[in-house]
Amino acid sequence: MTHSPARHPALRHGLQLAAFIAVGCAAAGVHLGAVRLLVEHGGLAPLRANVLGWLLAFVVSFSGHRSLTFRAQRAPLLRSAGRFFILSAAGFAVNQAAYALLLHTSDLRYDWALAWVLIGVAVLTFILGRFWAFKGQAAAPSP
Repeated sequence: MTHSPARHPALRHGLQLAAFIAVGCAAAGVHLGAVRLLVEHGGLAPLRANVLGWLLAFVVSFSGHRSLTFRAQRAPLLRSAGRFFILSAAGFAVNQAAYALLLHTSDLRYDWALAWVLIGVAVLTFILGRFWAFKGQAAAPSP
């Protein structure tokens, strides 16, 4: 007897959380990697590099969340893209403000400060992504 995730909400939510973490780690890796590259080899200031890192990470994040994390919610592409951009831009505003604060008030290296900020914003992104940006009609449970 096989157990379908659709029949077991705890399993379905666990798989969704695992997908969110995988996509989020990929996007955060792109974001942090781009910032480090732009700061260390491109001569950009960390806050300026952060903008470009976020834009690259947005593409990874939206693509991954649409195709993996929230695919069962069947949200229309253009609506979810617009909503996710708004959510991501708001998250980035929080990110940039918190990052600037850490850069100016702590002794953390710029890359460690950004890593901590990315973790904090990720939690907010999951909650708002699940209940707003990718809200759609959930797939009907299998008989």
